[in-house]
Amino acid sequence: MRVLLVEDDDRVAGALIPALTRRGLAIARLATGAGVLDRVHEVDVILLDLGLPDIDGVTLCRQIRAVSDVAIIVVSARGEVDDRIQGLRAGADDYLVKPYDVEELMARVEAVRRRRGEHAAAEPVVIRVGDVSVDLSRHEVLVDGQAVALSRKEFQVLALVAGARGAVCSREHVLTEVWGHRGPAESRSLDVHVATLRTKLGRPTLIETVRGVGYRLGGQVARS
Repeated sequence: MRVLLVEDDDRVAGALIPALTRRGLAIARLATGAGVLDRVHEVDVILLDLGLPDIDGVTLCRQIRAVSDVAIIVVSARGEVDDRIQGLRAGADDYLVKPYDVEELMARVEAVRRRRGEHAAAEPVVIRVGDVSVDLSRHEVLVDGQAVALSRKEFQVLALVAGARGAVCSREHVLTEVWGHRGPAESRSLDVHVATLRTKLGRPTLIETVRGVGYRLGGQVARS
């Protein structure tokens, strides 16, 4: 099982990595949130600390969930009920408060992977509209069989709209999930990203604007 540990404390990581490796896990570690979204499709489970130096862990959790169905376990010293609720609502599958027993962590890792595996087997991860294919799990977009290179945020926006499968995806939801804020600057950036997506995909009607509400996919949605 491939695990990405997102932990800024070298002492915690130094003790946890060998302990998990001895139990048969393949561990990669990042000390900051930078680079996490580029690695989510390479791993089975993410162990996510919330107290990161460059980004709030809850915001990062939302960003991960916007582009991937990877299992996420928050492992944090924030142990208040409100903290746990916030983490779970951001998309985490489980929440473990530090300090914890390694065997309990292993049990939770195995449990969330088992649940995620069952979910993945039942749920489609590729959404098709005409000749456009959006693979949510592989972070890949094909147009007429050809791969289209998108920036991280462009894919996140497309993934959210595609994930709604024809229903309207509100601007507020996209702004919160991708940017973490809903200010004027972020709103303008969203408009630019949608316009860029339409140009890059070469399908200007793929993402329809629902005035005053948000966006939805244009055309008949197929799932696989």
